[in-house]
Amino acid sequence: MKKTVPTVGLADASDAVALLDLPEEIALAMGGPKGKHDAGRAAVRHGTGKGSVTLGGRRIPVQRPRARTLDGHEVPLTSYEHFAADDVLTEVVMEKMVAGVATRRHARTAEPVGDTVSATQKSASKSAISRRFIKLTKTALAELMARDLSDHDIAVLMVDGEQLAERTVVVALAITADGTKVPVGLRDGSTDNKTVVGALLADLVQRGLNVDDGLLVVIDGAKALAAAVRDVFGEQALVQRCTLHKRRNAADHLPDKDKDWVDAKLVKALHHPDPAQGLRNAQHLATQLDKTYPSAAGSLCEGLDEMFTVARLGIDGLLAKTLTSSNPIESMISIARTTNRNVTRWRDGQMVLRWTAAGMLTAERSFRRVKGYKQMPQLVAALHRHAHPKEKTDTEPAGSAAA
Repeated sequence: MKKTVPTVGLADASDAVALLDLPEEIALAMGGPKGKHDAGRAAVRHGTGKGSVTLGGRRIPVQRPRARTLDGHEVPLTSYEHFAADDVLTEVVMEKMVAGVATRRHARTAEPVGDTVSATQKSASKSAISRRFIKLTKTALAELMARDLSDHDIAVLMVDGEQLAERTVVVALAITADGTKVPVGLRDGSTDNKTVVGALLADLVQRGLNVDDGLLVVIDGAKALAAAVRDVFGEQALVQRCTLHKRRNAADHLPDKDKDWVDAKLVKALHHPDPAQGLRNAQHLATQLDKTYPSAAGSLCEGLDEMFTVARLGIDGLLAKTLTSSNPIESMISIARTTNRNVTRWRDGQMVLRWTAAGMLTAERSFRRVKGYKQMPQLVAALHRHAHPKEKTDTEPAGSAAA
């Protein structure tokens, strides 16, 4: 059972030791209390030694009792080892930083332990917290970038460029066959940079991402990103463009007086029950715009066919809404933005990556399965038909495989 230590009303650091049950633990190790002779004892008391424990979000120096076996080996004390470990303090630091608590405010937000004990505290200064968080985020980045994907049955990969601080990072989020979201990677750079995106996707393959049974890749509107997906994954991957990005991009080329009616027509086309007719309606809208607003028409036409990929796979309802936008990624990145809102100076791209990775892994702890996850088997089956078009089921006529 995990030990808990009261943090209020401690007169001095020795009270903290008493709360850890160390004297009792030593007595048990020796086979009896101090002063009672025991011919069969296996250990003897060995004075005290300097140590420290985590208490109320800081390190407190203590004099810990010691014991040794009869042949001279130190007796490990479970209570002390638990509270002496850095894990507890590390967890506190990470949670506070992710919640947006500035390094200079950590000491003020620590749990109260009394003035006497607080006067001896360590690891609560701004510089100490900063060093610990740098170490934590380096670990988080390494964990994220080395995550083994071979054990994950990944059906969907979402890739998007997100603006963080003064830099852009490319973020990748996988969705498994049962609807579970898994952060899988990030790179410093833009989705408009084919080299950056290609390196990210190739790294995912190296780490075990298998596309042999088909993969749906949801992307923003960047041409370089679509090209990189085709280069790395080939024909096994199907691209779905984010409809929200498309609508925003088209609106950016229009005056305010025309934005609403154009968007209404585009939304109607995107939600048409027949994806082929929806595509034709969207193309007709682009033709309407071409004379008056050629840049809006050009923006609308770019990658338009890939706006209907999910619909052509036969997916509708909640899952279609999930898979036709990059909202799952943007929701995850919002955690990273909360984490870094107090940062006033970004030293380099590595710092941005470290903080972003920490935010992504923190967000993962609160993930739920995607909306519409009950339709995931339908999507997996459709992707399989796309990846293996020559296969036919007993009930499926020839030529009906998903395109």
